[in-house]
Amino acid sequence: MDNQKQKAAVALLSIISNSALVILKLVTGVFTGSVSVLSEAAHSSMDLIASIIAFFAVRISARRPDAEHPFGHGKVEDISALAEALLILIAAIWIIIEAIHKLTNPRPLETLDWGLAVMLFSVLTNIVVSKLLFNIGKKTDSPALIADAWHHGTDVWTSAGVLAGLSIVWVGSKFWPSVNLNWIDPVAAILVALLILRAAFKLTVDATKDLIDTSPPTHELLWLSTYLESWFPTVRSIHRMRTRKSGAARFIDLHIVVDPVMTVSESHAITEKMTTEIREKLSGADLTVHIEPCDGSCKKSCVSGCMLSGNERAKIQVSSAKNKKM
Repeated sequence: MDNQKQKAAVALLSIISNSALVILKLVTGVFTGSVSVLSEAAHSSMDLIASIIAFFAVRISARRPDAEHPFGHGKVEDISALAEALLILIAAIWIIIEAIHKLTNPRPLETLDWGLAVMLFSVLTNIVVSKLLFNIGKKTDSPALIADAWHHGTDVWTSAGVLAGLSIVWVGSKFWPSVNLNWIDPVAAILVALLILRAAFKLTVDATKDLIDTSPPTHELLWLSTYLESWFPTVRSIHRMRTRKSGAARFIDLHIVVDPVMTVSESHAITEKMTTEIREKLSGADLTVHIEPCDGSCKKSCVSGCMLSGNERAKIQVSSAKNKKM
């Protein structure tokens, strides 16, 4: 199964799992009167919407570049990730409002057994789905799937928090029936909301970075610099390098300086080899290389990325000056 089919399949699985969890949590929350379970239903509803967005985002991002989108459709995944972050934020605010209302207007919880069973099922389901989404998202470098994985990963912790709160209330009702522990339910819901806000902040930062054309991660840039430097002495200077990320695609522009007597065919072969080897390491990389002759002009930008020693540059400058006089 190719990357695109894997992305579409796991995005569809996310929709199915979230649909089931929304129904279960909503029905259970209504019957038990638990605001934390209802808050989880709201959270899963947002997750369902996010999963649908992610599903269409990965399909659209796979389209080939066209006249209106010459750099492809990768930004759709970044927009999707940002939209998912905003949905998480809305869910967190709603949960806090409902929890405060429940604290000021408390009422006893009922049929806690169902609530405990549903939240345990939610925890286990989200562990499986989030790991699958993370694995495929990392493998295909899909911002939309990684954002969706964060949704499910957050659900693991929030559902576990609600499960713990309901468990305490259940134990209290069995062994200390005279002690009112119902306040634990809305407090657990507020803690859930705080965890959701944290996830929303991280997702927003990550999505915004790619939308404003921030460079790829540091470890990728370090590898790229090391790789390009390995071309010395065939390549004498590497400068004006610009990188940006769009969805899973990377765009890299750079200038390289080579021996002025090198033929067009030889210099073209260098760029072809560079492109192939970089794409093997950085999947989806689009490389644009501008070739310049090492003619002794030594512009400031060229010197900044020059790999020759000062003496070697001086010799080339002297030789170039002599050739110009002849």
